[in-house]
Amino acid sequence: MPDSSFRSSIIEPDAKAPTLKRLRQLSRLLDNVITIPGTKIGFGLDPILGLIPIGGDFLGVMFSSYIILEAARLGVSRATLGKMVLNVIVDGLVGAIPVLGDLFDFAWTANSYNIKLLEEYLKFPSQQRSADRWFIFAVLVGLLLTSIVLVALPVILIRMLWNALTGG
Repeated sequence: MPDSSFRSSIIEPDAKAPTLKRLRQLSRLLDNVITIPGTKIGFGLDPILGLIPIGGDFLGVMFSSYIILEAARLGVSRATLGKMVLNVIVDGLVGAIPVLGDLFDFAWTANSYNIKLLEEYLKFPSQQRSADRWFIFAVLVGLLLTSIVLVALPVILIRMLWNALTGG
């Protein structure tokens, strides 16, 4: 049985539409806000943030984590939350690879995929059980650890490169 204190923080049905609209806007901002003229190819702030050394991918994962947190508040199931988290982890970890990761960020629109998963769930919410408080906590801890790795890994690699170049 889900914890009642978490249940009280779940978004009421009447508030789901504005929340979903806000999440769609955030997803569009992160994944598709700019369209290349003459094409249907778009990109957003997420790949641009990924170009910022060390902290850019961390910021991208944090913004994406907000969408997942709000999806949990909307009562999304464990299975759907798990898929959403996997999208963000793939986006963050592959995005952290220099050059290749930056190109990947333009193609892999994790936030758009996550909005589609959220919308699918909201079409038929009674078919799946909502995630409980501890699962949501574990998901958020996992995303936080992924974010920490995204900051620590480049620092370690830069230090190793520096030591190799300077003979230190």
